[in-house]
Amino acid sequence: MGNLVEGRVAIVTGAGRGIGREHAIMLAANGAKVVVNDLGGATDGSGVDMSPAEQVVAEIVAMGGEAVVNGSNVADFDEAKAMIDQAVESFGGLDILINNAGILRDRMVFSMSESDWDAVINVHLKGTYAPTHHAATYWRERAKAGEENDARIINTSSPSGIYGNIGQANYGAAKAGIAAFTQITAMELAKYGVTVNCLAPAAFTRMTADLPGFSEMDDEAKESLGPRWIANVACWLASAEGGSVTGRCFDVAGNRVGIAESWVLGPHAEQGDDPESLGAIIPGLMNEARLNSNMGGRPAGGIGRPSNEL
Repeated sequence: MGNLVEGRVAIVTGAGRGIGREHAIMLAANGAKVVVNDLGGATDGSGVDMSPAEQVVAEIVAMGGEAVVNGSNVADFDEAKAMIDQAVESFGGLDILINNAGILRDRMVFSMSESDWDAVINVHLKGTYAPTHHAATYWRERAKAGEENDARIINTSSPSGIYGNIGQANYGAAKAGIAAFTQITAMELAKYGVTVNCLAPAAFTRMTADLPGFSEMDDEAKESLGPRWIANVACWLASAEGGSVTGRCFDVAGNRVGIAESWVLGPHAEQGDDPESLGAIIPGLMNEARLNSNMGGRPAGGIGRPSNEL
């Protein structure tokens, strides 16, 4: 075991399987005490099964670490507070919050039901806000009492959110919101000794196994995009070394790690008083503007041309 986060207390949501599990195991292997949160439902959010979270805790304990199970619904405001309270009561404080819980209900927008929209937005977006709110309140109160914080929030966005992906309007909207939420809360919490970053991971997990580009992978490709690579970045950001990094979104795919740069003002011009004047302006701006990125984070070949490039 390493010592990158020795003695620090972490909460990882959605930690029963996939990327969240790797976060929890990696943090524990590097000395953190971990609250392993997971409802253990299906990928669409249905059902409850505490055994995945219990198995992760058992694995951490077996390797000599400390961990406890938490079954809170992260999108429930009161349950999210109880999760923060459990970390403080179990381990004496809180230093790291990794918001990772999520579900998928992929549909084209014309086939997407209201419940498909609400469920995904609720788990991802409110499920990031609620734990963050209560953790931020805890750290702010400590700062006001004269205590020093060296705390971390690590959120989970997605290439679908920052670049866009067909069939994931609900998921992508939530993940885009998380990226913006990250930038804003990084500004708000800096003076309290809290950094806020997010990850936009590409990894082969239960959640992605049936998606285009992942379902055709052989075993070697699956291993090369294993979730442990995502946990590497999260663990470093959670460490003392990561204390100078905040407000950033890290695009991680296998052993490649990069920073996804946010929206910037591109080509621009002065418009006239009449909307007709734009006919002589917009085409020129379009010719100068860089195309939107594909899922690999690079300018795409055109609207509607999918890319599985990582």
